[in-house]
Amino acid sequence: MTKEKSMLAPALQSLPAISGSTPLARAVDYLRISVTDRCNERCLYCLPEQFQAWTPREDILTYTEILAIVEVALKRGFKHFRVTGGEPLLRRDIDSFLRDLIQTPGVETVQLSTNGTRLVELGESLYAAGLRRLNISLDALDPDRYRAITHGEVGPVLAGIRHVKALGFTSIKLNAVLIRHQNEAEIWPLVEFAASLQIPIRFIELMPVSLTEMLTEKNFLPVGEAMALLAERDKLLPWEDKMGHGPAKYYRLKRTGAVVGFIGALTNLHFCEACNKVRLTSDGQLRPCLGHHGEFDLKPALRPQVDQTRLSAFLDQALAEKPPEHAFRDNWQPHRIMTALGG
Repeated sequence: MTKEKSMLAPALQSLPAISGSTPLARAVDYLRISVTDRCNERCLYCLPEQFQAWTPREDILTYTEILAIVEVALKRGFKHFRVTGGEPLLRRDIDSFLRDLIQTPGVETVQLSTNGTRLVELGESLYAAGLRRLNISLDALDPDRYRAITHGEVGPVLAGIRHVKALGFTSIKLNAVLIRHQNEAEIWPLVEFAASLQIPIRFIELMPVSLTEMLTEKNFLPVGEAMALLAERDKLLPWEDKMGHGPAKYYRLKRTGAVVGFIGALTNLHFCEACNKVRLTSDGQLRPCLGHHGEFDLKPALRPQVDQTRLSAFLDQALAEKPPEHAFRDNWQPHRIMTALGG
């Protein structure tokens, strides 16, 4: 590792940790399902600019195979499901798959994570499929700043957010990844934009899930610093209402009424205590923890035909080997890019 890369670990140790939630029993009931590793943007923190090593299409799970995994997961107590990518709205017939997933007996909630670029085009079909929960990435409002971070255009995303809000989706959240010298000046405008639409926004610490070079002192902006920037303009009041099934800690701003969440995977030393999720990659790997390399290949239990007994055994093993905490603070070296793991 270079000197610049290795400097972050001691720097993290000197940062004040934000308080986490009260430790809970880790009842794992939340499965994040990636349906593709492809994306139509190239965010700095997710997809290296020159990357082209996409998963061969024949290795991507079919929707039928994914639903077979869901059926087994339900028997193991899973209730909540999030569909991700890459960009999931790039996959053909995603609305039909979501309808089947939502209508599966035992499924309590289904959410979709998206970069928002195709919501104007697909919002109605997603709503008709029964989807009501969306997480939308929005790292900046300024077009030049957005382009610098994502290599995309912010206009279609903003139009998509307004479109799904008008359609009546009952849960919409915005996500912004914090990158120093990239979007500090965007934090307050993003909060004001979210508040104008009465949509919560979450600020997420940069994690080393694409290139290790991204996680340096130069780039890392802790959520505690973002909170301090907001506190200069408005008072943060703890917001105790449970919003979703993830690790965000929420506040309401007293003057603006904005609801703001913070996800501090590196500075919150209690981040993993109540983790309730595992990930299914688009190529059939079950990953108990984003911040550990361990994976379980489910394809032998799916091809040439589904073997539910073997699927159950794989799932039980993955749950038994879910680590107590991630390894991101230990000079983590990513082996797979974030789009391959499920954003």
